[in-house]
Amino acid sequence: MGFASFVLFLLALDLGVFHRKAHAVALREAMAWSAVWILLGIGFSIFIYFGYDHHWFGLGRAVDPVDGLLNSGRTASIKYLTGYIVEESLSADNMFVIAMIFRALAVPLVYQHRVLFWGIMGALVMRGAMIGVGVALISRFHWILYVFGVFLIITAVRMLMIRTEHADPNRNRLVRLARRLLPVTTRYHGERFIIRAAEPASSGGAVNGQEPIPDEAVLKANPGTLMLTPLALALIVVETSDVAFAVDSIPAIFAITADPFLVFTSNVFAILGLRSLFSALAGMLDKFRYLKASLSIVLLLIGVKMLTAEWLKAALGKNFNFYLLGVVVFVLLAGVVVSWLAGAREKRRAVDSTGE
Repeated sequence: MGFASFVLFLLALDLGVFHRKAHAVALREAMAWSAVWILLGIGFSIFIYFGYDHHWFGLGRAVDPVDGLLNSGRTASIKYLTGYIVEESLSADNMFVIAMIFRALAVPLVYQHRVLFWGIMGALVMRGAMIGVGVALISRFHWILYVFGVFLIITAVRMLMIRTEHADPNRNRLVRLARRLLPVTTRYHGERFIIRAAEPASSGGAVNGQEPIPDEAVLKANPGTLMLTPLALALIVVETSDVAFAVDSIPAIFAITADPFLVFTSNVFAILGLRSLFSALAGMLDKFRYLKASLSIVLLLIGVKMLTAEWLKAALGKNFNFYLLGVVVFVLLAGVVVSWLAGAREKRRAVDSTGE
């Protein structure tokens, strides 16, 4: 409860103070906030270390169902950092989908932070519930870890073979249901998700210095009718896409630990950093062409680790999670470096062909 209160305080500070007025997040601001959230996420491992070492609030007194061991400060911090890096890296794939959603629905830059903020609020609640169910299942049925392992291996293969660049957000079932229940405006109305038809179309304020054109859908609706805005549709698609990604990422961290505090905190800090990382990397996602392949390799490794955990523990000892952390970091860095080298090679070829 203390951790949840701390997170809510950070989110209230974010929306109520630093982002109280809607604005397009510049690259420098996004990079600064990304550094803040990453430092908070990594720095929390210090609390994990001392909390589990000294059993603050009863931490470290329960056996971890994954490896059957009590977590010391060292093992708990390694598991937390491994889970945080895995969850943060898997969020990168989510950023590709969010960028596609914003592009397909033409969400103005000035309103994207608001959609991400409320999307993350919903994600925290949904992931908390999913983590609770997962921990309960693993505690009672240890064999379900093998099911998760097979599922992650299948997901890794699908991630390599299925392309999401041309997915249509309008095919989302919840979006279609929302369109049936409430009429949808044809234009954005400021930061609002729902408006009444009687309100003037210009009440949302100007976007990029231009006054909005009157909304034909609002003019045709009966006065007082509740209407969704395209911003609400974007929020719905972002929320449902996060649920789909949580189905992949939450089993991945259960390969590392089933300690509910470690699972929840690593997930929360990974999600909190997603907004700033998206603003910082949205324009550069296409340059990381091999990141998706490295993410699928990470999922494949974690799935195999789930299936061979007992053998790995016998072969590598109690610190095999530390080796897993090293392999995950290496694979992710390799994906980034290879993407950069491929981009540099193509740019050099373009320059050479132009010179000729």
